[in-house]
Amino acid sequence: MEITADIRIRPADLNDNDKIRVKIARKLKWSPGKSFYFTLVKKSIDARKQEVFYLLRYLVDTEKEPNPTHKEIEIGYKQSGQGQTVVIVGAGPAGYFAALECVEHGLKPIVLERGKDVRERRRDLRAIQQFSEVNPDSNYCFGEGGAGTYSDGKLYTRSKKRGSYIKVLKILVDHGAKSDILIDAHPHIGSNKLPHIISSIRATIEKYGGEVRFGTKVTDFVFNEKKCEAVIVNDQDEVKGDHFILATGHSARDIYHMLHSRGLALEPKPFALGVRIEHPQALIDEIQYNQFPREENLPPAAYKLVCQVKDRGVFSFCMCPGGLIVPSATSPGEIVVNGMSLSKRDSPFANSGIVTAVESEELKHIGFDGLFGNMNFQAEVEQSLFKHGDGSQKAPAQNMIDFVNGKTMLELNECSYIPGIYRAPLHELLPGFIYERLKDGLLRFSHRMKGYYTDQANVVAVESRTSSPVRIPRDKINLHHPDIFNLYPCGEGAGYAGGILSAAMDGQKIAGYIHSLTDRS
Repeated sequence: MEITADIRIRPADLNDNDKIRVKIARKLKWSPGKSFYFTLVKKSIDARKQEVFYLLRYLVDTEKEPNPTHKEIEIGYKQSGQGQTVVIVGAGPAGYFAALECVEHGLKPIVLERGKDVRERRRDLRAIQQFSEVNPDSNYCFGEGGAGTYSDGKLYTRSKKRGSYIKVLKILVDHGAKSDILIDAHPHIGSNKLPHIISSIRATIEKYGGEVRFGTKVTDFVFNEKKCEAVIVNDQDEVKGDHFILATGHSARDIYHMLHSRGLALEPKPFALGVRIEHPQALIDEIQYNQFPREENLPPAAYKLVCQVKDRGVFSFCMCPGGLIVPSATSPGEIVVNGMSLSKRDSPFANSGIVTAVESEELKHIGFDGLFGNMNFQAEVEQSLFKHGDGSQKAPAQNMIDFVNGKTMLELNECSYIPGIYRAPLHELLPGFIYERLKDGLLRFSHRMKGYYTDQANVVAVESRTSSPVRIPRDKINLHHPDIFNLYPCGEGAGYAGGILSAAMDGQKIAGYIHSLTDRS
């Protein structure tokens, strides 16, 4: 019979099975010599007090090796054969996991991706990093794997309503991810490992009869009454299907305009905007772990901060320990930054978005109204910061102390952002209400994390692609757009997810529902 044992252990003893066995026996009030098997199923870090501990959860059995939940999940794929065709727009986590769910049920997915495959995409990332050349269809947001491929590869979600995340993690492990992601409380793959995994997922989709087409940008829809019959790609080719999943990501502004021009309902959606703050990783380690240097069995320390300022949230977003700041513009003439980490998280820097919630009501007073008011405000901030620069992807930045004090006196620190940074008065360049909330939020955070407010940190602008500023509505039960019964908005771009895991789960949900329809018929 399997039972659960929760223990805590010092980082230095993390790999000492003899000490772990003793602690488990003591926890279960067994004699030290009792024979039993144990398997680790959950691992997290408790750094709330002076000394840091690992919190470990084990499945324990006196008769056989315990069987974790993920081993019970059976995933089998079928040749699509003569099954119905599901056209999926977008090859990010929502699109690819929808496609995998399709081949699991014998449906034929056709994935249309405006960008390039994950290998070819690297050339465009190099171009934006080194030469400030932005390809609107292949960048840090568009291309195989979507924005998540090159933005750290964090795999956790706060939502408990989308379903089980274990299946997503198991699929990732089956396609090349380390099995550690099944037990870590905050699993992470790394932007250097994800490309191989994504290529492997594509191979599975194609092996079972699905198709993935790159360089196929959806430029129109063919609607007949309340049904979508086809999409037009590259202004000329027609792709027909029985069902259509929109998984275009949070930056596909052209899709929102296209749907609106065809008379489909859309809604403005709150989003968040702010800056990315970069500290020395060693400083964050010292603050969070109360030790310097960091114990070798501890990962680079992370943090999560949130507060309310004038009835609006100010919070950390996409915190990247041991990470890099990267350029995430999707069009020439804009500055957008984001964060990423490689699998080892061995950069000497720690960066995080520090952003504030933006609501439609407050934008009306400054001239950004209507359906696309939020999106136009987002674009205006990105473009205005670009115009302040030299025409490259160099990002405006400010020493953290100067940012809060509204000055430009202190020198900038070394920064991981490859295109480079230059000193700029962000307190003047950012919209006033955004700046004031960020400033107040940082002062509050300084009381929660002693040492966080420091002249060793840079503030880099602008962190604006936190989520979609537009929602594509869908029926709560039938999941399709209220105007088109076989068009299914999905993932971050539609406003129903916020990260790799939640987007993947939403893709599975949509494809699973489509299968239930075909199963009934």
